[in-house]
Parts: sequence; structure tokens; C-alpha cells
Amino acid sequence: MRLLVLFSFFIVSLNLSAQKPTPVTNSKPKLVVGIVVDQMRWDYINNFKPYFKTQNGFLKFVNEGASCNNNLISYVPTVTACGHTAVYTGATPAIHGITGNSWYDNVLQRVVYCTEDASVQSVGVENSPAGKMSPKNVWTTTIGDELKLATNFKSKVFGVSLKDRGAIIPAGHSADAAYWYDSKTGKFISSSYYGKTSLPNWLNAYNSSNKVDSFYKLGWALSLPKTVYEANCDTDENDYEANPFGIDAKGFPYDLKKFIGKEYGKISSTPYGNNLVFDVAQQLLINEKLGTDDITDLLAVSFSSPDYIGHAFGPNSWEVLDNYIKLDEILAQFFALLDKQVGKNNYTVFLTADHAVAPIPAYAQKHKMPAGAITDNGVKTDIGKMLTAKGLNPSLISAVTEYNIHFNHPLMDSLGVSQEKLVTLITNLLEQKNDILQVIELRKTAMAPFPQEIRERIINGFAPQRSGDLLFITKSGVVGGGYKGTGHGVFYNYDAHIPLLWYGNGIKKGQINSINYMTDIAPTVTTLLGIQMPSGTLGKPILEVLK
Repeated sequence: MRLLVLFSFFIVSLNLSAQKPTPVTNSKPKLVVGIVVDQMRWDYINNFKPYFKTQNGFLKFVNEGASCNNNLISYVPTVTACGHTAVYTGATPAIHGITGNSWYDNVLQRVVYCTEDASVQSVGVENSPAGKMSPKNVWTTTIGDELKLATNFKSKVFGVSLKDRGAIIPAGHSADAAYWYDSKTGKFISSSYYGKTSLPNWLNAYNSSNKVDSFYKLGWALSLPKTVYEANCDTDENDYEANPFGIDAKGFPYDLKKFIGKEYGKISSTPYGNNLVFDVAQQLLINEKLGTDDITDLLAVSFSSPDYIGHAFGPNSWEVLDNYIKLDEILAQFFALLDKQVGKNNYTVFLTADHAVAPIPAYAQKHKMPAGAITDNGVKTDIGKMLTAKGLNPSLISAVTEYNIHFNHPLMDSLGVSQEKLVTLITNLLEQKNDILQVIELRKTAMAPFPQEIRERIINGFAPQRSGDLLFITKSGVVGGGYKGTGHGVFYNYDAHIPLLWYGNGIKKGQINSINYMTDIAPTVTTLLGIQMPSGTLGKPILEVLK
């Protein structure tokens, strides 16, 4: 019996050894594409879903990928630079250091732009200040940086956007290049930070094609019948909308021919800005051969035109609806390009937003909703008048930026004005205003009489070198700006509830309704790739979206 068992085992072993070994395939995507839609509310997809012309744009994510329906921003202020940085670092401003699009730097004693860098030069347009930019102000690593480290810097990493901050920050410190739009020349440019003195030939060729003027010739016409806009939007022409195309250009169709050969910044306030970004991303993908080998590459794309359009016309406008109908078609082209160049199932795409947006205050008030407007300059002026009336120097306030009030500490010391006195005077002044909910002393946020979750968001946005002494919190519906147009920047859900969509290699189809945060995106991507999280990551991987 024992001999029979041994013989049987021998025969089975021979059969197994005769079989060919199962090949081990690389399950990682060859390319990760991160898409940030600048100023996209979560509810846009549900609201606009019936009118998308294709199933292969936004709805490809919804129907074939994963949708995180309660994705929130976990810090303030909810603005562009902070959002792009949080997406790609998994950190909040307290850790990654980008506390606004600009901030008053308490060390340098001046206002600093988020990507400014005087040590580098413009590439693509000689001596242009628009090119003196880099990611040096970001304090932590990004997804792209960790991907570079994990592959001994063999991965290729690029960023593309109309805005410099939308291209530079997502690409990270060690990127091969970032390209952004120069509104004075109508060309995409870069920076010597990336070690190059000239643009690649493919980008020079694209810049020479003068696509901006070609789009101006077309004008901006509606994609859908007027009845769709009438049923789903505010009226077409309203005096509380801004007029980016001139005081007489108040409604559809928009004639853009007068901008041909000049005023190249106007294209950003049209859906054609999205076309420009897609064009460059397409040429980059093809010419830089992204996703063509087994070493994962990263392409970070940010569509900025929705932000310009949303600020001017508001989320309830014909212009915003039409922009998303057209952007949906661009996304469908993007997916088709990825299928062709990289191969279906060889790439992973995520789409999110850097922030959302509030309704135009006058529109909200028209419908009896709480709303209002306030400006940093107005707050600073009011504080200055109060200090003067109290016999104090108005220069005790250095700056008011992104709802932060910065004290002039050297002057306070020389005049003998205490922190406590200044805090009390300003708090008493501002909390009497109808639009202000509360004033918080930032270093004492943990003890503020305010809901814990909001206190945590304030703490998450505080960096002592770049944040103020006080933060004034507005009431719901109150936006930073004037009568025309709208804004964003606060913790309310109209600004902080953003989409998060996934599709492709390693993504499990489904709807995720549990709460997650913008800072969860980076660790989810790095978990998918099997690499280290960015150095300052606070978020957690969203395991429900991963196979």
C-alpha cells in the first residue's frame, strides 16, 4: 500500500512538472492619470447626467468605475492651491505648507504666491515673470515624488494646466516637467526648475499652431437646445453675473472674434480652455511615450476653465451647464486616447476637484436663501478705521488674506500693544457684523466654542509661518467677493463637498456612500501602486474602490 501511494505521488509530480508555469503578470497600471476639475461641485454630475451626450465621459466613471459620493475637504481655506496640494500629498496645509493661493509670510514679512520662485527662469517665453515658478514652497512629497523614488527615478511624471499652480504642484518636486498657459502670449510655457532651457519640439509645434485664435473664431454657442437651459438654470442674462467678455456680452451666443490676436486670457473663461489643456495632454502622452513600458508613469491634468466660468457666472448659470456638457465630450476623447495609446486595462484614472463653489449671493437672495458678500480688503479697512478711532496705528494689521488676519508683531512690541488687546478689539468689531459667524484666535482653536469637526478643519489649515493670528468665519452663503459673480473658500458643503471618481486597472466598480476625504486620494493611489505614501499623508486608502 505504501509503495502504491509513493508511486501515485511520483506520477502526479511528473504531471505537474510537465505543465508550463503560469506567467506572473504585472497588475500595476502602466499609467496613472489624475484629473482635477477646478471648481466642481459634487452635485453637478447628478444634475447634468440626463444631458451628457456620451456615456464615455463622466458617466464612464459612474457606470463602469467607482464613485465616492461623500468626499469632503478636511481643512480651510478651500481654494485652488490648497486643493491641488492636498490631492497629491494626502496632507493638509498644516503639513504641506500651502495655506492659500497666496499668503502673508510671517517670516519674510510679505505676501507670497504659492508657486513663486525668483531663482528660476521662464522657459518658452523669455524673461516672463509667468515662468518664474516651481514647487519649492510645498513642504512634503507628492504621489509623483514617491513614484520616482520607488522606480529609481525611471517613472515619467508630468503636469498640465492653464494655471501654473494646477500644473506645478500636482507634478511634484521631481517631475520631468510641468506646462501651463501664459495668458499674455497664448502659449504654454514652463520653468528652468525642470532642468531644461527650451520647450520640447512637440510643444513648440503646438504653440505655433495658434489654436487660441482658431477657437476665438468659433465663438461660444450652446451645445443643447435652449429649453434645456431654461428648465435647469437661472435666466441667461443677469446683472449679478460678471462680464468677462465685455460689458455688452451678456448672454449666448458669445462672439469672441474681437479677441483674435490679443487678450489671450479671455480663452480661460470659455470651455475652449479645456480643449487647450486636453490638446497639450494628448501631445505629451504621445510624444513622451507615457505608459508604454512596465514602469508606471503619472500624468496630472487640471482643467481650470470651470473655475473662471463658475466665478463669473455662478453654478446655476447656462454657462456652467454648457461648460460641463462640453467637458464631458473632452473626457470621452481622453478615454479613447488612453485606450489607443496605453491600452484598455493598462491605466487608472481618478477625477476630483480642488474645491466647489457657492451660488452667487444675489441669486440666492432672490430665492430667499441666506447669502452675502465680504472682502478681505473691506475687513482690513474696517479694522483700520476702528484702530484709528481707538488711537492705535492701523498698521498693526500686516495683511488680511484667505480669511486670515495677520498682526504686525514688531510694531505691536514697539508700541506696547498686547496680543490680548488686539484680539479683543478685532473680535468685538467683527462679531457685530451681520455676515460674520465667529472670530477665532488660531493658536487657541482647540479651545474655541465651535463644533469639533470644524475646529479640526481650522487646525488642519494652520501653519504658523504662513497663517494669521485670527480667522474670521462667515455665515453660510456669504462669499468672498463683491456683488457680481461668486466665490469659495469656506468649510460649508457648497465649497467642501467635491466629486471623487475612479476608473481602470485595479478599480472595483461601485458606489461608496461612506464619508471620505480629499486627503484619502494619495494613499489610495499609492496603495494601488504598492509604493510609499507621500511623506506627510494624513489620509487613509479608500479600500472599497480597490480590487
